[in-house]
Amino acid sequence: MQVPAGPPLIAVLNGPNMNMLGLRQPELYGAATLDDVEQLCAETADQLGLAIDFRQTNGEGELISWVQECRGRASGIVINPAGYTNTSIALMDALLAVQLPVIEVHVTNIHRREEFRHMSYVSKAATGVICGLGVRGYALALIAMAELLEQGA
Repeated sequence: MQVPAGPPLIAVLNGPNMNMLGLRQPELYGAATLDDVEQLCAETADQLGLAIDFRQTNGEGELISWVQECRGRASGIVINPAGYTNTSIALMDALLAVQLPVIEVHVTNIHRREEFRHMSYVSKAATGVICGLGVRGYALALIAMAELLEQGA
């Protein structure tokens, strides 16, 4: 599984309703938009010598296809599965199949929210999980990914 030359590519994938960030429940998710998150990720990746492919979809099948495309193309995946966190065994299976380091990100602390949000299928495929630190969690995930790649993960 050969990854193309150049800076390591990290897929930053976002699930359903993340396009509503900044509008949907700002008391929980804050005022930052998904465009703000993309800019934060681009700046952080640049500082770390990484390249990113930042995407968002409301479709489970499309998200799974993007994960599968990462095999042989990306060095790692940062994913906010959003509503698919607790429902998608298919997404978990895709993340396991690509055999890449995966960092799961959530803007809110899913463990302080409703009980149904506490269980994550994605966590079963993730190298690490960052939750509850707002959109800064994405930057922290990229920092952690850079360290994992340096260690040969």
